[in-house]
Order: sequence, then C-alpha cells, then structure tokens
Amino acid sequence: MQTINGYDGLEKALSALREGGQRIAMVPTMGALHDGHLALVARAKEVADKVVVSIFVNPLQFNDKGDLDRYPRQVESDAAKLEAAGADLLWLPTSDDFYPQGYATTISVAGVSEPWEGAHRPGHFDGVATVVAKLFTGIAPDVAVFGEKDWQQLAVIRRMNADLGLGVDVVGHPTVRAEDGLALSSRNALLSEEERQAAATLPDALKQAGAAIAAGTTPAEALAQVENRLANAGFGKVDYVAYVDPDSLEPLDMHQNGARLIAAVFLGKVRLIDNMRVE
Repeated sequence: MQTINGYDGLEKALSALREGGQRIAMVPTMGALHDGHLALVARAKEVADKVVVSIFVNPLQFNDKGDLDRYPRQVESDAAKLEAAGADLLWLPTSDDFYPQGYATTISVAGVSEPWEGAHRPGHFDGVATVVAKLFTGIAPDVAVFGEKDWQQLAVIRRMNADLGLGVDVVGHPTVRAEDGLALSSRNALLSEEERQAAATLPDALKQAGAAIAAGTTPAEALAQVENRLANAGFGKVDYVAYVDPDSLEPLDMHQNGARLIAAVFLGKVRLIDNMRVE
C-alpha cells in the first residue's frame, strides 16, 4: 500500500492505479478505524479494481473545538489495518491542503441536511458536503463507499453528488454491528462497562419499533415506546427518535416500505446515533 501526504505525488499515484482502465473506489474516513471501516474497504474491493482510503479529521464538521481536539488520531495503526485489508493507496491530506489561508467556500445542501442532525449540529453538514466534494475532486473516484450508520449524512452526500454532477457512484454499506446489535463506532470506547451493556437497548428498541410499525402500530406510538425503553435503560437526553422517508428525511405518520427509524441519544456523556430500515 502506498501512502501519499497532501497533494505531492497524488496525481502520479492515481495515474498508476488507473493504468489499463482500472476502476478506483474511495473510502473516506476520519481515522480511528474499526471493523466497520474495514467492511467498507472490503466492499470497495468488490466494486472496483483499486481502493483509495483517505484519513482526514475535518475541522468543519465539529461544532465543539474540544471535541475536535479529543478526536483520536492513530494514523500508524490505521495504516497497518488498511494494508492488511488490501487497500492500494492511503491519502493523508491536511487542513492546510484543503483550507489554505483565504479559503472562503463551503457547500450547503438545503432540505435534507436541515432537520435532525442538522438542527442539533448547526453547520455540520456544510462541513461534510464541503470536505466530501474536496475528496471527490482530489481523487475523482468511480465509486465511493460510505456506511449507512449515519443515514442522513449518506443522504446529504448523495444529494450533493447529484446536484454538482460529480459523477461518483455513491454506495451505501449496511451498518456493521457488534454481537449485541450496537452499531460499531469509535465513540463506543468512551462508554463505561455498565453503559456499554445498556447501549444495546438502542438497536433492540429500534428493531422492535420497526416490527411494530410494519405490523400496524402507528409511528407515533412506536416512537413513544422507544423513548420509554431508553429512559428505563438509563439513557439521558434524546435529541430525536423519528420515522422518516429514506430520501427526503421528512417525518412519516404512517408506514412506508423502506422508511428509516433514526435516533440520536445520550448515554452518560456519549452521544450515540443509529438507524434501521423498516420493511
């Protein structure tokens, strides 16, 4: 696996990967890699000939500078995992590469970015859309693979990619979960042992709510049951628990095949997000 820092040598490395018409898949990450990220690499190897992974902790995505400063950075161990997983190129751009002095442009995706995470983290999705556009223009991949764990983020990226005509095939990969159902996340390591046991209530409550809605329970009743279960399990503040259209993220008051249950809740000081498709 080749590692490229910044833009120096990037064009030459990409030209070599494309020799013979080979297709490139990209997996954008912020590092602190776990099995969920490696599943994205495995999927990328299935849909393209070569795989480029980026690691960039994007300052535009953080509302809290303290959260940005605390975000784990472990490039050496991440690189070892990526090499073992069969990635072909690791790209390590810096903030100076992406946002040099005088940089003044951000991308805002109206509509789909505004509720839910957008309402609780103002500017977050502007940061996501901007950095993904930078990553796409830097690599020009044929395919990009993202996890479905942050469903709204995936919807924002798809809208941005379509609206700007970037021509990237954006592939979503199902959320990778631990044995007890909890979605894999670097934040899970911040949970105490007791909190980690309680955390499995979130995916289980969403799963039961989805089954109830599909069986005829109203979304409002099912969502109330989710919040009651979370409260009884020791969860704290609920930013949102909602049943939404998978593309527009608009709330639904009746069952729609393929709709999504989405949630963002606090357990102790850790904010967990999750979502599930309802058949």
